[in-house]
Amino acid sequence: MPTAHIDLTQAVWRKSTRSNPSGGDCLEVADGFPGTLPVRDSKNPAGPALLIPSAAWTAFVDDVKRAGTDRA
Repeated sequence: MPTAHIDLTQAVWRKSTRSNPSGGDCLEVADGFPGTLPVRDSKNPAGPALLIPSAAWTAFVDDVKRAGTDRA
């Protein structure tokens, strides 16, 4: 499905379990959109969402994890 036609009006958003419980700078993601991961700013839920291809999101998370273990 082309990302330009994804309807997010019924999306169920969630924060990472590692997010700051008192707010702060958090991202939210919505599941249930095959091939795409919608991402938005938790401080601006009515604002725009980024539609990231799932493979790109997986590569990003893998790189972040790898960078965290590369610290000396």
